[in-house]
Amino acid sequence: MPTIHVCALSKIADEVRATGARTLVTLINAQTPVLRPGVIPAERHLSIPMSDITAPLDGHIVPGDGHIGEFLAFVRAWDRAAPMLIHCYAGVSRSTAGAFIAACALNPARPEADIAQAIRARSPTATPNPLMVALADRVLARQGRMVAAVEAIGRGEDCFEGVPFKLDLA
Repeated sequence: MPTIHVCALSKIADEVRATGARTLVTLINAQTPVLRPGVIPAERHLSIPMSDITAPLDGHIVPGDGHIGEFLAFVRAWDRAAPMLIHCYAGVSRSTAGAFIAACALNPARPEADIAQAIRARSPTATPNPLMVALADRVLARQGRMVAAVEAIGRGEDCFEGVPFKLDLA
């Protein structure tokens, strides 16, 4: 069964080793250096520079339609032969939004609320970035259900770094 794993920047190497992930998505500030593990080919690593914000802020990159489109194209092209790892700086907001968006896109018949509840069950700290979710909800024509599902699970527990977790796509 294909799986998506989520972690913080500091845990990438450990998670790639532990999960066997061979596809990597980086959702992080443009200035933050990221070392791609050698077992992940460059063409299987998508890096989208964006800040963890929901409104424009000087010196930051607000998530936008282009980011979501690029992310969805990459996720849809994923062969699912090995797990995908999605990370951001803390493994709490951008990466959990990415996992939620990917699961919604790859399994359109699965209710959004079920996916959001699965994320909450695996991560008490997950707090999906609401702007990313809203943008994807519109692109995927989910009629507000993705936004409602994330609102229903609420904000996760405060933390410095989220605990890595796995999301099954089925």
